[in-house]
Amino acid sequence: MKFLDQAKVYVRSGDGGAGSVSFRREKFIEMGGPDGGDGGKGGDVWIEAVDGLNTLIDYRYQQHFKASTGGHGMGRLRAGANSDDIVLKVPAGTQVFEEDNETMVADLAHVGDRFRIAKGGNGGFGNAYFKSSTNRAPRNANPGQEGEERWIWLRLKLIADAGLLGKPNAGKSTLLAAVSAAKPKIADYPFTTLHPQLGVVKVGNYSFVLADIPGLIEGAHEGHGLGTRFLGHVERCAVLLHLIDVTSEDPVGDYRVIRKELKAYSPELAAKPEVIALNKVDLLSEEDVAKKLADFKKRIRKTPMLMSGATQKGVTDAMKKLLEVIATSRSGRSEDGEGVTTEDWRP
Repeated sequence: MKFLDQAKVYVRSGDGGAGSVSFRREKFIEMGGPDGGDGGKGGDVWIEAVDGLNTLIDYRYQQHFKASTGGHGMGRLRAGANSDDIVLKVPAGTQVFEEDNETMVADLAHVGDRFRIAKGGNGGFGNAYFKSSTNRAPRNANPGQEGEERWIWLRLKLIADAGLLGKPNAGKSTLLAAVSAAKPKIADYPFTTLHPQLGVVKVGNYSFVLADIPGLIEGAHEGHGLGTRFLGHVERCAVLLHLIDVTSEDPVGDYRVIRKELKAYSPELAAKPEVIALNKVDLLSEEDVAKKLADFKKRIRKTPMLMSGATQKGVTDAMKKLLEVIATSRSGRSEDGEGVTTEDWRP
């Protein structure tokens, strides 16, 4: 299935049914009076987050959704039928924006969340509604109210606990394949990953969802490379795992490039908890790794973890560290102010 995380959709709710102008006509009943029924309500358009979906590919082939008009009123006080609603089913994590693609209308973060995008028009009153002591034979009825129409943008942000960041060929896909059952494409050239990938990581009796997005390069916020289009998929993460290729000529420079792009994209995303790891340590000697680690600590004043996704060295410790941060972030703080440990956390 092709991955699609953004779609533009036209929706229109149903018009209300028209009221009826009718008079009772029966044998031996003089001046039976008005008996025109009311019109039915037009259908609403709803959007709902459901389980089992992870892409917006359905809205690539159908972009127009129109609810039916309510039934018209009839004689003998017969009201028109209400029209059925239309429900657009989307994955959990979908956000709804106005046509300008900037004003957010709804955020369906959990399965079962629903939002009415367009309200159906009410049905018009029949002439029986206007009957009174001074108006015994009204000859007017209301038309139904018109429905609402609008263009909206659907934007999917995957639900993940931890996100993988790094430059192209930093080893993100290799790590995801090593710690989960995901099967991302792995190759020795840049931008092997073209779409976000999800994997479930198990650490002891606990598990969490890890998201891998395409690599970032300098100038990504200006559209270079794949740009920052996929960074939205890690905005909901509790922690970011920043992978740095230790074989790079300047690991510190690589780290600063990614941090700069994160801040340019979203200060909130850049402020998220971060775990830094120097990857591919199996490709260098221990002396060279120690030199690059010391240089990184001196210039950045942070201590990265050492790991290798290919040989599994240090991977378990990195996953445990992610789990600790996720547990603290998701569970929050207890009332007495003490931190919550992994024993208190449930995925």
